[in-house]
Amino acid sequence: MSTPDPAPGGGRAPSLNPPLAGPGRRPGWRFLLAHPAHAIALGFGSGLSPVAPGTVGTLWAWMVYALLPATFGDGARGVALVVAMLLGWWACTVTARNLAQGDPGAIVWDEVVAFWLILWLITPASWVLQAVAFLLFRFFDAVKPGPVAWADQRFKRRPGHPIGWVQGFGILIDDVVAAFCTLLLIALWRFL
Repeated sequence: MSTPDPAPGGGRAPSLNPPLAGPGRRPGWRFLLAHPAHAIALGFGSGLSPVAPGTVGTLWAWMVYALLPATFGDGARGVALVVAMLLGWWACTVTARNLAQGDPGAIVWDEVVAFWLILWLITPASWVLQAVAFLLFRFFDAVKPGPVAWADQRFKRRPGHPIGWVQGFGILIDDVVAAFCTLLLIALWRFL
């Protein structure tokens, strides 16, 4: 780790992204409303659930997707998904830094974007198939078998290192891998 550049007058300048110490913060409504990144990363409040915030965030994503107008075509949904992913990368990075945690459970934008990806790629789909997709996705996200575990560990923050863009990406990528595992099983089920 590099030392900070000297400050004017001979003292040490504080690091722009210092290593984190301690267990981090538990967010609440005040934290969510303090910065737009927090609102996005915490799924507009769904990540504040005291029980299973990832599941609540995924249910929120399902509800929002279901409310999109039918006139919102595949191309528009694809563009919205890319924008949501890039915006989420920023929001998850900022929020993780401000919570002083590498991958806080309250950050659910990763579940939101990954489940939107699943719904976009399986549509048109019955409510039953969407429910199966929900259950499979939650399984892969929670249990983290094989490639999901690899993606989860690949971008984890190392003790004593600051949270940066790599870790923000890491918050998102394991859920995207879980989404692809879900889609693979659905494809095998549909076509075999």
